[in-house]
Amino acid sequence: MALAACQSPAVAAETAVNAPVPTRQAREGEGLKTAIFAGGCFWGVEAVFSHVKGVKSAVSGYHGGAAGNATYDQVSTGTTNHAEAVRVVYDPSVVRYDQLLQIFFSVVADPTLRNRQGPDTGPQYRAALVPLNREQSTVATAYLTQMSNSDVWSRPIVTRVETARRFFPAESNHQDFAKRNPNNPYILRWDAPKVAALRRMFPTFYSDTFQTG
Repeated sequence: MALAACQSPAVAAETAVNAPVPTRQAREGEGLKTAIFAGGCFWGVEAVFSHVKGVKSAVSGYHGGAAGNATYDQVSTGTTNHAEAVRVVYDPSVVRYDQLLQIFFSVVADPTLRNRQGPDTGPQYRAALVPLNREQSTVATAYLTQMSNSDVWSRPIVTRVETARRFFPAESNHQDFAKRNPNNPYILRWDAPKVAALRRMFPTFYSDTFQTG
């Protein structure tokens, strides 16, 4: 059985990278948009996106499997096909989808790791992009190709675009976890550095305010 979510032992610290500026910009029109990102433990994914200007909501949850086993304990076994994921609602007039992708691969997820991120191992920790419309799908596919052709990563890019299925919000104790538990050892070691990297590397997109909900 896989180790419980977001509780694995410490290993070497993650390193932020300068992911390339996307050459294919998103043209999403007016109004709020929604996308899903899987990038390891959802606490850190949520924490980063909750500090991005233009993000109106970042909700931790499960994507890829069925409703009957979309619970923390079951997903943590790595047998349900779910990934820990975050559903992000954002204003593209403030931050575009392609810019969210650059942020994601710069400070959140290592696209060269298969079925793991940071200290956590198992298919539930896979990094994946889940676009929810055709434009997002086009932009995501183009960016993964651009990343593969860049010299930023020395290993092959294994992150994939996954077909959207129903998103299941996680239990209430997992929502806004980093804000409610800033001194949690896992948050301090793994997720606070990601937020710090966001602030350092993307100052125009960083917000001091944690967008809850």
